[in-house]
Amino acid sequence: MAYPIHRKLVIGVASSALFDLNESDDVFEKKGLEAYRVYQQAHKEDLLPKGVAFPFVRRFLSINKVFPDKFPVEVVLLSKNDPATGQRVFNSIKQYGLDISRAGFLSGKTPYRYMPVFNISLFLSANENDVIAAVQAGFPAGTVLSSHITDDENDKELRVAFDFDGVIADDEAEAVYQRSENVSEFQQHEFIKKDMPHTPGPLSDLFRKLSLIQKLELKKEKADASYKRILRIAIVSARSAPAHERVITTLSNWGVMPDETFFLGGVDKRRVLEIMKPHIFFDDQMRHLSSVAGDIPSVHIPFGVRNSLAKALPETGS
Repeated sequence: MAYPIHRKLVIGVASSALFDLNESDDVFEKKGLEAYRVYQQAHKEDLLPKGVAFPFVRRFLSINKVFPDKFPVEVVLLSKNDPATGQRVFNSIKQYGLDISRAGFLSGKTPYRYMPVFNISLFLSANENDVIAAVQAGFPAGTVLSSHITDDENDKELRVAFDFDGVIADDEAEAVYQRSENVSEFQQHEFIKKDMPHTPGPLSDLFRKLSLIQKLELKKEKADASYKRILRIAIVSARSAPAHERVITTLSNWGVMPDETFFLGGVDKRRVLEIMKPHIFFDDQMRHLSSVAGDIPSVHIPFGVRNSLAKALPETGS
């Protein structure tokens, strides 16, 4: 029997994250809502181009094919379209063969309020204001950044990369650095607390539930040596020793462990990500994302002290 939705790992996506809506949005911006509705109805059978989150979503859903008795993951569409203008989105989902059946069409209203209905551990959208509203309300959400789309059909792996502070964990350590901008003080603070796990951050639930999928795959791999795992999880952190110890303490306390962990100590994250080629990378700092977003599917998590002015200054970050 398949998992009930409250036990699944559920991701919510806006149509702007799943598909490239630049052409449709251009009609809306230049001609208004009614012209947009007419346009979408006239093109409802036309396939929408893939968006930044598409390669991630497609592979994420493939996990259900490995565990057909459980169906442990699900994707829910949360769209600001109304049902009529959203028909093109659902038609494109069907044409691409994506197993997405649940949706909310909100006719312009902010989607985040409905995240608890579907037990959503992450909401992805290209609409920065919607994402900021969700995070400020305490919901896990991220803004997909414009990027070149690569979806190699022969690449069956799903590689997911996370920053640590302000993403998996809270921003306590970042706040210490922010107050003094002194690396030594930050290192000392984290070393003193090396045996104290961090408080969970905005994507901790997503990370932990992905780790459960990871454990299901490891069990399957042990039972069948020919099985090739789909999911690979990585942490790519700007930390270095000795501040790395508290990260390990936190992960051990939560009972999770990524496949790859990098403590870069100032080395540009792009150097690792270009080799890893994750299908999605989460970071709370635009300073790190600005160098990778054009080629690596990237998501900004507007959380914590670094993003305290995100609503007023959406392009700032360091």
